Amino acid sequence: MAMFGSNNTKDIKQQDVDKISNASTNIGKGATLQGNIDTFGNVRVDGKLIGDIKSKSKVATGNASVVEGCITAQNAEIEGEVKGSLEVSELLVLKSTAIIHGDILTSKMVVEAGAVFNGKCQMGDLDQIKKKSSSNNTSNQEVKAENAGDTKVEEKASNNSVFSDLKI
Repeated sequence: MAMFGSNNTKDIKQQDVDKISNASTNIGKGATLQGNIDTFGNVRVDGKLIGDIKSKSKVATGNASVVEGCITAQNAEIEGEVKGSLEVSELLVLKSTAIIHGDILTSKMVVEAGAVFNGKCQMGDLDQIKKKSSSNNTSNQEVKAENAGDTKVEEKASNNSVFSDLKI
């Protein structure tokens, strides 16, 4: 099998795919990496990453870690600081030392006492949330131009209040 020079994905055997998806990526304590990570396997960050992480598996960050970018994963366990959005298709765990500066989109979430989260959180079926979010963005504001250079903005009423569904 020619590994290089062939663009045919059928050349990859099933065992090669299994090896790729079982691979792990580790960024050690004290290390700084600038760039994006896109992998099928697990990712562990104990140092600093400036860039986005996309994993088909699990992303874990240590308590002294810093990620300046977005994290997209099937599962995630965050102990360090994340400056960017989190999109987790299954379970997101925010440990007591976690500090999140960004929005969260996840199916399920566990937040330990002491975790800090600054942003918007949406939970449920990710596909439905994304569809609803994109349709809300287009219907929340309507801009109409009247006369040359005169712009009027009309805001439609929205029931997206944090407290609209709160029952005590």
